[in-house]
Formats: sequence, structure tokens, C-alpha cells
Amino acid sequence: MSNAPTLTDATLDISKGVATLSFNRDDVRNALTGTTLIDDICNTVEWINRDNSVSCLIITGNGKAFSSGGNVKEMRDGNGIFGGSPAEIAENYRRGIQRISLAMHSIEIPTIAAINGAAIGAGFDLTCMCDIRIGSEHTLLGETFINLGIIPGDGGAWFLQRLIGYQRAAELTFSGRLIKADEAKDLGILLELVSAEQLLPRAQELAANFASKPPQALRMTKRLMKSAQRLELADFLDLCSSYQASCHHSQDHQRAINAFLDKTDPEYQGN
Repeated sequence: MSNAPTLTDATLDISKGVATLSFNRDDVRNALTGTTLIDDICNTVEWINRDNSVSCLIITGNGKAFSSGGNVKEMRDGNGIFGGSPAEIAENYRRGIQRISLAMHSIEIPTIAAINGAAIGAGFDLTCMCDIRIGSEHTLLGETFINLGIIPGDGGAWFLQRLIGYQRAAELTFSGRLIKADEAKDLGILLELVSAEQLLPRAQELAANFASKPPQALRMTKRLMKSAQRLELADFLDLCSSYQASCHHSQDHQRAINAFLDKTDPEYQGN
């Protein structure tokens, strides 16, 4: 394992192939702007994509909120990424909050959002960028940009409709209303709804299961699922053939086959 990144407003715990990124700015409800959380997220993803010893990432928040998204006081005062001319603000978005969208879309391992509290605006969009979302009775979600007279500038409209379909995404985005955990599960936003005490343990249980699989095949599978969203079937099948050929020549494939036939637990080495 290579050295993990040094983070400022988040903590990173690594255990048995699972990385847990916890936002640590409860004083501002883990806002993504006006803190270093953008850098913390992007640096973590960049490190994970280089380090094959990590096979699953959990993202959660310390305190009452998962993330309140953009700092509304900064919006009011025209500070941070919200300051300057229209051209300057556009560039601020590209060099700021939109880096999260690109990083999360490019991450090569499964991601789980353990939504401990409110995930609002860009905070909600971040959960939609993850593969799996788990909530508790404290989870509160909202695509609330319209309420502030702005649009989902982090790409949220792109992620949300791919998650729950255009019509449902449109209603949430046009209304800007907040939804509680039970409705979020009914809409398919949350995979599971558990008690607050079981939120992180359940996320860790899922992550441990993913991390127990052959690391190379797991990363290839993640890339395939992302590729399937944009490729035509014939092109996608060509990519599957190439990845599969590589898997068949991997030592972990042989380890998996032998363990299956011998009814033993395999120990994978990522090759």
C-alpha cells in the first residue's frame, strides 16, 4: 500500500481493503465549499486509483449532517467560488466543485455513501455519484438548488436522472423539496434503510464483502458498468471480451477456481 493522502477536513481510515472517508466539518454541516473537502475527496480518489490494495470506499459524515453542499453564506456574500464575474464563477466551478463529479465518475472501485444525516444540494449529488446509498432515520435528502435561484452546477441533473429516471428526477429538481429516508428508499435512491446505530456497520459489511473479491476483476467490473452507460452493445461486448481475456490469464482467477473446487476461502493478491 502506498502512502495515503494527508487530508485537512476529513479523516481516512483503511482496514482490510476498505477505505472510509469521513467528513469532519460539523461546524459548517460538512459543506463542500469554503472547506478543503473538495481537495480531500479528489486526493482520496486519485490515491485509490493508484493503489490496488483498496477495493471499496465508504463516504460518510461526522456530526449531524452528511453534507450541506455549498456554503449559502458564501453565496450571499459572493465569496469563494461564488465570487467574481460570470466568467470567473464558471471557471471557479470547473476548478472547484465539478472536480468532485469527475473524480467520483472515474473512481475504479465500488463506492458506498453512508448517509448519516442531511445531504442537501451538492451533498445530495455526491451521494448520487456513489454506487450504493444507505440511509437511517436521520437521512434527509434534497436537490434544492432551485430554491436558491441556481441550477445543479456540479452535474447533479446528470447523475440523478440516471439513478431514478427522468420523470422522478425532474420532479425533485423542479420542486427542490426535501425527502425523508423512507421516500428515498421507495424512489430507489437508497438501497437500504437501517437504524442510525447500524448505518456504518452495515456499510462496512457491504464494503468488506466487495473487498473480499478478486481486486483486479472488481476494478474491471466497475469500469465495465460505467462503460455500459455510454457504449453501444457491440462496442461494449468488445470491451467485455478484452477484459475477460485478461481475467482468464490472471493468477487470482486460478486462485478463485481452485478455492471454488476445493471449497476453501481464497486469498487474492491482485494479479
